[in-house]
Amino acid sequence: MAESVELPSKLAILPFRNKVLLPGAIIFIRCTSSSSVKLVEQELWQKEEKGLIGILPVRDSSENVMVGSAMAQGGGTEPTERSPIILYASSDSHKLDEKNQEEFIHWHARGVAARALHMSRGVEKPSGRVTYMVFLEGLCRFSVQELNTRGTYYTAKIIPLQTTKAEIKLVEQDADFRALSLHFKSIAMELISVIEQKQKTFGRTKVLETVPLHKLADIFVASLEISFDEQLPMIDSVDLKVRLSKATELVERHLQSIRIAEKITQRVDGQLSKSQKEFLLQQQMKAINEELGDNDNDDEDDLATLENKMQNAGLPSNISKHAHRELRRLKKMQPQQPGYNSSRVYLELIADLPWKKASQELELDLKATKEMLDKDHYGLVMVKQRIIEYLAVRKLKPDARGPVLCFVGPPGVGKTSLASSIAAALGKKFLRISLGGVNDETDIRGHRRTYIGSMPGRLIDGLKRVAVSNPVVLLDEIDKTGSDVRGDPASALLEVLDPEQNKTFHDHYLNVPFDLSNVVFLAAANKAQPIPSPLLDRMEVIELPGYTAGEKLRIAIRHLIPRVLSQHGLSPDFLQIPEAVVKLVIERYTREAGVRNLERKLATLARAAAVKVAEQEQVVTLNHDIQQLPSPLIENTFSGGAEVGMEVLPMGIGNHGISSTFNMSSPLVADEEMLEKVLGPPIYVEEEASERVATPGVSVGLVWTPLGGEVQFVEAAAMVGKGELRLTGQLGDIIKESAQIALSWVRARAADLKLASTKEINLLHGRDIHIHFPRGATPKDGPSAGITLVTALVSLFSQRRVRADTAMTGEMTLRGLVLPVGGIKDKVWVCLTSLVFSHLP
Repeated sequence: MAESVELPSKLAILPFRNKVLLPGAIIFIRCTSSSSVKLVEQELWQKEEKGLIGILPVRDSSENVMVGSAMAQGGGTEPTERSPIILYASSDSHKLDEKNQEEFIHWHARGVAARALHMSRGVEKPSGRVTYMVFLEGLCRFSVQELNTRGTYYTAKIIPLQTTKAEIKLVEQDADFRALSLHFKSIAMELISVIEQKQKTFGRTKVLETVPLHKLADIFVASLEISFDEQLPMIDSVDLKVRLSKATELVERHLQSIRIAEKITQRVDGQLSKSQKEFLLQQQMKAINEELGDNDNDDEDDLATLENKMQNAGLPSNISKHAHRELRRLKKMQPQQPGYNSSRVYLELIADLPWKKASQELELDLKATKEMLDKDHYGLVMVKQRIIEYLAVRKLKPDARGPVLCFVGPPGVGKTSLASSIAAALGKKFLRISLGGVNDETDIRGHRRTYIGSMPGRLIDGLKRVAVSNPVVLLDEIDKTGSDVRGDPASALLEVLDPEQNKTFHDHYLNVPFDLSNVVFLAAANKAQPIPSPLLDRMEVIELPGYTAGEKLRIAIRHLIPRVLSQHGLSPDFLQIPEAVVKLVIERYTREAGVRNLERKLATLARAAAVKVAEQEQVVTLNHDIQQLPSPLIENTFSGGAEVGMEVLPMGIGNHGISSTFNMSSPLVADEEMLEKVLGPPIYVEEEASERVATPGVSVGLVWTPLGGEVQFVEAAAMVGKGELRLTGQLGDIIKESAQIALSWVRARAADLKLASTKEINLLHGRDIHIHFPRGATPKDGPSAGITLVTALVSLFSQRRVRADTAMTGEMTLRGLVLPVGGIKDKVWVCLTSLVFSHLP
């Protein structure tokens, strides 16, 4: 710490919002705004150890500031010790809004010159924003004469406020000053000893011997955890006697607070015995209130607060009687009794539930809702039309008890997002309850309070979290509930979804009826078959068949690619994915009804591009050591040994971000070569139909799965045998029956199909038939393979190959009828992907 510092007549100014830097103190700052970065760059980084800046306190603009006087441009008066001046700095070059209003910043008229002890420069990735980390040491006070702007930061004409050696010697000869210094050293020594005992560290008393007394005052005040208003007068205290007097007052006050805290701790420890350790917090609070002399609030304990909360909860009359009866029982219990905590938690649940609190439903704008659905969801025309009809009925009759809509479809087709859109259109809170893997009825109805660890069901707990009685509740994965010895959750949902019963829904834990009639229930499932019939009867099933390849392409262009780029810190300036490449990803790497796997593949491309962008320019942190950081000064800060962290005030001129370091000459364009390098070889190219049906006895079928449509090849072979039929491929009973029906129909019409010359000829005479469904690890069942099996058998017996560009689906009867089939949309798009696209050059 230099004895005397030669200050220039003009300094660059760095404002500190609600913070003070005193001479002799060290503070750490992190500069992120464009103005502060520019100031540090030009005034400290480039000038190295010669660089000096001025630190001026700035009061938060949200506080009311009393103005003593205003300093005019070009001159000013020397402020007195007791009347600090507030400066108003205006600049036409920094606009606050479109009306070109001038900006006013409340500056303190006195500050502290500072120099950098250590600096480091870094660049944040991937934004490329430059930041500076600086350790500053306060040197000496100065007074501001004139405040101006230089580019993006402020400068000021200053007058140094240093005390000369002669003045210091003169003051030290004053008897009052010597008495005050002795008193200050005594309380400083006591404060250091108390802190060393707490932290079990020693050696800090050396600071009293090595640092001059007129500097100790600033160092001690800077190390105390005190408010901005308490530290601010220290800057204005140029007179040594006044400065030491204020420092003595602040240090003594801090020491007194430590003594009071120790006194409270000793009193609490004396009152507690081993059997009373569980009341530690309550006794400490009591001792604090006694020390403050505030004994009037002893009656307003937690139970009184709980009672007030229950009175303000709007409980129905019958619920209120039950709750107050439970509260009277609780007041008679001692906190040590086993049932005390459970009764208290139960009453808190009753007080927190939204018995009458409901969110205001918005006035429905069907046109705007339709536009929102079209914007957020591509395709699904019939589904969106049904949602509009549902909302239109609610608009005409808000109290109508409409059906419970159940969205059924493969994963990734937008079931949950559709439910969220309905909640947004109604202006209601959205609550999603996942029922996947729920096997216990108590997850819906709650546990009875007689059990240890009992809790309410998911519905009651969810309503407590959203704090309204009329949210939109999505019962997700409703087809994946199970049942065991603990009950059937699906049966418990019957009461929840029935509008005639859910007005008095009974949760076992709550043990009083709760009205669920205002809740808008929706459901989502992958398949409707596993849902029990009584539960399915209470819902209206809306099928979401999945997306075709064309719809996936549009979804990827409109929604997936922008979202993936944003999630990975990229933009179209870094990575571009053309439509042709998206088509290849859809055709060769994904085969699903939804778009989740497609989004994952696009994310893989984005990660590969992010690596190339990040490697475009290596940015390392530059350490600019100006002076070895004196560790004793940091060790002598008495705020728990923690360094001071501070953000620099942006000065209201707008954060114009530093230009990105990651600038590429041209964006990276994904192509087929990049796909194979990043995603690997194509997954579905090997299933080319022309190669699979090159021999007779092979046909192509279409099947539906919960994940979308699939192409299924059926292979038939004949061999010497006894006329038996063998089936392989992990098949279910229905598909086995379809194979028997197909063989019987072919044998009965062998002559008509020119497979035999007369009807008496047995096609199975002396040979066996083996039918195989490839991908044996995948379970297969369903009636839609009948026509595919017939085609494979006819091809085998006639030795004629099946067309490679034709696939089929449909159930076959014994009389030769092909019955209607479902899942056409899913089956058709996968047929086009596998059969048509595979033949394109």
